[in-house]
Amino acid sequence: MCSGDPLTGDVLDDVAALVAERNRIDALLARRVRAAELSQAPERDGARSMLSWLPGHCRLSTAAAARVVGNGRVLEHLPALAEAHDAGLVSAEQVAVAATALTPERLAAAAERGVDLAVIDAVLTQVAIDHPHADFVRAVRHYLARLDPDGPEPDPTEGRRLTLARHADGSLSVRGELDAVGGEKLQAALESFVQADRPAGDGRSRAQRLGDALVQLCDTALASGSLPTLRTVKPHVAVVIDLEDLADPATGPDAGRMGFGATISAARARWLACDATASRVVFGPDGAPLDLGREHRLADRHLRRAVELRDRACVFAGCGAPTHWCDVHHLVHWLDGGETNLANSALLCERHHTQVHHGFRVERRPDGTWRTWRPDGTEIGVPPPLAPAA
Repeated sequence: MCSGDPLTGDVLDDVAALVAERNRIDALLARRVRAAELSQAPERDGARSMLSWLPGHCRLSTAAAARVVGNGRVLEHLPALAEAHDAGLVSAEQVAVAATALTPERLAAAAERGVDLAVIDAVLTQVAIDHPHADFVRAVRHYLARLDPDGPEPDPTEGRRLTLARHADGSLSVRGELDAVGGEKLQAALESFVQADRPAGDGRSRAQRLGDALVQLCDTALASGSLPTLRTVKPHVAVVIDLEDLADPATGPDAGRMGFGATISAARARWLACDATASRVVFGPDGAPLDLGREHRLADRHLRRAVELRDRACVFAGCGAPTHWCDVHHLVHWLDGGETNLANSALLCERHHTQVHHGFRVERRPDGTWRTWRPDGTEIGVPPPLAPAA
């Protein structure tokens, strides 16, 4: 579309038209998601809500899914803003800002004070259309301040956020917000490590020392053995690597796979192995006791490790919950003669473990992929990746 001469302004007109079209599509999406939510459509695919269905079946991030779901609810309460969104005049981001004023608690407070939401709707919509985004944010905040000028004693947990973003090379970006008390606790813990680790000639920056302190804090907590147990296993740092790569003195990039999905080099894995327990897992009759026979009903640590290595996450279509959220499920129930072995096992999160005991079914293909069926016998399919535009 953007084929016009930039000097004539045609390309800018194209950009503005595309933004308006995106706004209209976002409005339609939010309404459809709300309709699916009200009809409990996700239950058909074994999902609890659209918030869990969208990431698994449409590959949205959890944050993006939450915004779409929240926007669908907002459009029901603010019809003027909804109409402007439908017309492409208001963005999904603006609707998401308005959503902060429409929590159940704030709606109840507005009703108690006799606030006419139609008036608020009209004012906010006009600001959203005629003013910059920052002005709209201020207008929403002004409404919230007037709604409760004194404000209750805040719940500290409401202001706490922590986001972990893993990059392609396995590194992690950390971003978050803490209330004053929570922040004080974190600073006190980190500072103890910072001050205890100040060798002569230390050239690290303050940021580097804090980063090292955070890792050391985790090391200490993991080594203490006092953290909550996850699915019968104490939390630990796990690396899976082929024996040949572990023994080979070469660096071996991307040879080891860690528990949360990151990959590291063989050299890095050997470094970790210097202070770790090494376990051999062989997928066959001559290795670890994968086939425990009929006398064992529950998967022991050897079988669980093997199932985690093979499945890597919940195998229910559209899920992918990490291993520490999952149980080892018998494909053929133990009471029905199913054996406790690798072939009869599947990794399922708690919700989907419940679902397969209430009519849903999972099955492993010979090629190692998994298929999921609904109670009515129809298969749940995850849409294939979108083809690139021509």
